[in-house]
Amino acid sequence: MLKPEDIPTPAVRRLSLYLRQLEVFHAADRRTVSSRQLGEALSLSDAQVRKDFAYFGQFGHPGIGYRVPELIQRVRRILGTDKPSNVLIAGVGNLGRALISFSGFAKRGFEVVAAFDHDPRVIGMKSTGAIPFTVQPLSQLPIAVREKSIRLGILAVPASAAQSVADVMVAGGIRGILNFAPVTLQTGSEIAVASVDLGVRLEQLSFQLGMVGG
Repeated sequence: MLKPEDIPTPAVRRLSLYLRQLEVFHAADRRTVSSRQLGEALSLSDAQVRKDFAYFGQFGHPGIGYRVPELIQRVRRILGTDKPSNVLIAGVGNLGRALISFSGFAKRGFEVVAAFDHDPRVIGMKSTGAIPFTVQPLSQLPIAVREKSIRLGILAVPASAAQSVADVMVAGGIRGILNFAPVTLQTGSEIAVASVDLGVRLEQLSFQLGMVGG
């Protein structure tokens, strides 16, 4: 198996697609699946499926294909979601509150266990998620990171505050940031950052509509 830095980013991204489709197969009581069947479900070639999995080791069984429950567990282990991960949210505006209430995180192995803001109007608010907590001042973030063993953080603040809040998160011990602010964060190479710019996604969708005459 290759080192993480040697694995193409698109292959890693497709792992999440494979996992979701495998879970669909599992829910339908499918016990085995071939690379062709998995690829067809995701509009990928069977060669692409086999190549992606080959980066991470040997998965298939001769004459059988992939055993669905076994492959689900192995992909989860690769993605690091086979065990629950605690997550914090920085920014408790409309987006932050929606993310706190989002039940989909727990289904994928992530638990939102803390939230922070600088606005006195939201500090002290109780969470509405599965795990109860109270919104705290940003200054308390490092303490929560240590006490709750948090490595991942969601950044849901305006662009003007994103870098300074990200700096607090990194200094407090966060090592992975899911960034919803429409700005590129400046962090060290040891910090993993994934950005979700909803405006950019809509622009790309609008472009695709134009290309197909929609």
